[in-house]
Amino acid sequence: MESKLFRKSWGAEYLASGDVRFSLWASGQKQVTLRLSGQDIEMTAGDDGWFECQVANVAAGSEYNFVLQDGMLVPDPASRAQKRDVNGPSLVIDPQSYAWKNTDWRGRAWEETVFYELHVGTFTPEGTFSAAIKKLPYLAETGITAIEVLPVSQFGGDRGWGYDGVLLYAPHSAYGSPDDFKAFIDAAHGLGISVVLDIVLNHFGPEGNYLPLLSPDFFHKERHTPWGAGIAYDVDATRRYIAEAPLYWLKEFNLDGLRFDAIDQIEDTAEKHVLIEIAERIRAEITDRPVHLTTEDSRNVIFLHPRGEQGEMPLFSGEWNDDFHNAVHVFATGETHAYYKDFADEPEKRVARALTEGFVYQGEISQQSGKPRGVDSTGQPPVAFVDFIQNHDQVGNRAQGERLISLAGSERTKVLLAALLLSPHIPLLFMGEEYGETNPFLFFTNFHGDLAKAVREGRAKEFAGHAGHDENVPDPNDEKTFLASKLDWKKQDSAEGKSWLALTRSLLALRQKQIVPLLATAGGQAGRVIDTADGVVVVSWTFPKGTLSMALNISATAVPLPVLPGETIFAWPEEGTTLAPDSILVRLASGEAP
Repeated sequence: MESKLFRKSWGAEYLASGDVRFSLWASGQKQVTLRLSGQDIEMTAGDDGWFECQVANVAAGSEYNFVLQDGMLVPDPASRAQKRDVNGPSLVIDPQSYAWKNTDWRGRAWEETVFYELHVGTFTPEGTFSAAIKKLPYLAETGITAIEVLPVSQFGGDRGWGYDGVLLYAPHSAYGSPDDFKAFIDAAHGLGISVVLDIVLNHFGPEGNYLPLLSPDFFHKERHTPWGAGIAYDVDATRRYIAEAPLYWLKEFNLDGLRFDAIDQIEDTAEKHVLIEIAERIRAEITDRPVHLTTEDSRNVIFLHPRGEQGEMPLFSGEWNDDFHNAVHVFATGETHAYYKDFADEPEKRVARALTEGFVYQGEISQQSGKPRGVDSTGQPPVAFVDFIQNHDQVGNRAQGERLISLAGSERTKVLLAALLLSPHIPLLFMGEEYGETNPFLFFTNFHGDLAKAVREGRAKEFAGHAGHDENVPDPNDEKTFLASKLDWKKQDSAEGKSWLALTRSLLALRQKQIVPLLATAGGQAGRVIDTADGVVVVSWTFPKGTLSMALNISATAVPLPVLPGETIFAWPEEGTTLAPDSILVRLASGEAP
């Protein structure tokens, strides 16, 4: 029956009867009291650490906390919304309160995807879901088909990237309410744009995480991640919390997909890995629209991204291809610090391999780690890889947060942008990239006291081996660091901004018309390296519906024009008798190549 206690689901849930069931796993506590709208209600304890109670006549928006046995007041770890900050009261949320407008939305095919990575707090001057809605028509006109929102789960303070979330089910109150986020997604759907959310299931942030106090067994006693204690995914209550969060976001908010952050740090000893369980449940339970699931994984693995005989994706859709970015970055800038060391030798060949095979490292020894990394990726279709020439990580993990345009120059960056958007991989743009934004994207937080000091000092120390390091690392907790990272929308209206935007829009229109039709039937073993030289890469891909070829030159001298099949579909700045410095040529031959 619906009212049965110990259903073992986290959080506050409205039942069909109108009552609200409050559930909490607190194996480290002998008693827990619910404080709801100022009234204390004793919760019933089970024999396995679960506490529950069912309350009638609870108004949506009611404030509540849990009172621990020593009188300490804590928020609900599965809060669906916070009144204000991560330490304050949670709010009871009615999932039916938002009236969806675009109920006929059925999503977009994976091969049509052009990601636009967006940080809510710095995307607009206001930094809210509601303000971001006003920019959606502009993104649709540009040719963006999918917005990838950086994590929005409630984290400590008002400012942050979102990767230090601690209340994994609650949209951050600084950005707006759950209904505000739904309105953003609804509006995007009305313009034909999918919305994908970046989620973090590998660690919790340093402020507002009360789970160690509530249930010490939530975390592994010996395993650690770079950001703190490892999560005990093999513990039933922990697994429920982690595995149900992705489904909650997809179902509750009508999202079109999820990006799973740093999954190489998700160590699970269960017979079926938690990520496979999550993907299988999503595929089984959401069948009314395509759901796009991507992963970030430094191991360069493919076992989570299998394809069926007809191209079906039973688990994850694609993998963030850091190898492509890193090879392109070295190719364009010559920087070889830190992790770029692995791409310092013959970067042209590494860019060519990334374009034609996906991963650069397919089992070779990493110069940085001294260990082998990756597996053979040649059998993967091109759309199994999400490529980018910049993103929040690669820009923000520089001391001064410089974008590629500031490092490689405008003309060279335009060539690389064209290569990104006209390759058969799934492309991702970082917000502002479409109009040539030069404002930095810095690492920023909003911590206080000892935690702020630790973050500030740790950040400065971290950059000792990174490209772009200098001694004046901006203080992450200074509001100026956050404000400096906001987009400057005035640049979009400048002559340079208009030129950049026109280029991006033409490339995206060309992609949808000429490249996307090749991709639905594209399989593995499609790419071929034709030639590489200093600053020069020439590659091609053969598909059932045609052969796509690309030649680019970022060297200082012209080179002979390569012989490529088909008709020219794009040339920048223009097609000539040679391949000029800072230029690209793309050709397409229809039909199956010989």
